[in-house]
Amino acid sequence: MNAEKIQQFAIKIALQQSEAELSHPFGPQCNVIKVFDKMFLLTGEVNQQKFINVKIKPDQADELKELYPSIQSGYHMNKKHWISIFEGQNIDAKLIEDLVKSSYNLVVSKLNKTQKMRLKLLSG
Repeated sequence: MNAEKIQQFAIKIALQQSEAELSHPFGPQCNVIKVFDKMFLLTGEVNQQKFINVKIKPDQADELKELYPSIQSGYHMNKKHWISIFEGQNIDAKLIEDLVKSSYNLVVSKLNKTQKMRLKLLSG
């Protein structure tokens, strides 16, 4: 997948999650997707390279960075809890989908009881 497709696909998957909302707090060039005002996906560009940032469990981040050279510590994010994914070898739709959903679920797991209950009711 090229960088543009990675960003577009990640946004599509993210917006399919319950209560996900797209915003542009850092300007029109940077898409931020949140659930209950908690960010779980960011798209951006650095040095003319497009990327996505997703939240991750710290122990998984190191493993992913070893397996995929185009996955790095989160650009402009907490390096322990976020990774940046750039275009690269073996970066495919399945990996992007898994990482976006995992990021969403990680954020949801930290929501308060009322927010979790609302999500449960909305998702049936």
